[in-house]
Amino acid sequence: MNKYLIIGLGNPGSEYAHTRHNIGFDVVSAFVAKHNGIFQSGRLADMAAIKVKGKQVTCIKPTTYMNLSGRAMKYWLEKESIDISNSLVVVDELALPLSKCRLKPSGSDGGHNGLRDIQLVLGTTNYPRLRFGIGNNFPKGTQADFVLSKWLPDEKELVQKKILGCIDLIESFILAGINTTMNQFNKIEFNL
Repeated sequence: MNKYLIIGLGNPGSEYAHTRHNIGFDVVSAFVAKHNGIFQSGRLADMAAIKVKGKQVTCIKPTTYMNLSGRAMKYWLEKESIDISNSLVVVDELALPLSKCRLKPSGSDGGHNGLRDIQLVLGTTNYPRLRFGIGNNFPKGTQADFVLSKWLPDEKELVQKKILGCIDLIESFILAGINTTMNQFNKIEFNL
């Protein structure tokens, strides 16, 4: 049976909830909720086990803080005996506008501390990632404040629409594979 690991990146704690940097948590939470899963406290992460058309899917939200995400990913890959190509990291992306998402089979960390730690711990850049565009509408020198800020009122509806699109994308990744999913979803522009 094919097994999958879906990793949403973010920071634990109410002060980080629903910020741009925590969109990975929000996407994975919505995905688990759609499939009637429940998160429980697990080693290095909150974890939910669900099934998507018979396929076993382990979903995690690391509790290690963003900059140490690699430990949680490595632990759950090994514990569940999941091939790295069947993992998907959901992460915020400054280099993409709010209207875009990008699924990629591999790549650099792009300056993202969570991806940098995963690359360091796993010793590879060859793992699938879903980059959720958060835009880069901030003055020079205020990047940290921007990524840790909440969505603006006029962004929230589009963010919700995009989260639903990401749920479809994750299901396609599991059921149809990464190439089909990239061809279908990477060209989508999310608009209201």
